[in-house]
Amino acid sequence: MSKPDLIKKLKEKNPKLSQSELERIYDIFCNCLEKSLIKGNDIQIRGFGTLFIKKIKEKYSARNPKTGKLIYVPEKNKVRFKASKKLKKFINL
Repeated sequence: MSKPDLIKKLKEKNPKLSQSELERIYDIFCNCLEKSLIKGNDIQIRGFGTLFIKKIKEKYSARNPKTGKLIYVPEKNKVRFKASKKLKKFINL
């Protein structure tokens, strides 16, 4: 679902709010998620799941798939998602 689709759904549920207000709410929500993840905090949304940062170790022996040469891959952080039991149950009906 894209941002316009999500805002359209929110508009259907909350017809009193204007399009610009809904876009602002969406932007505030996304900014809060970003800031929390940057600080290293986990984000738990009850009944949906958890977003968290996982540190990926550096690799000295990774290979470039095109050329087959060994390359160095630096350490980095990745965002991971773990679905809640409720979401898993709903998806696997």
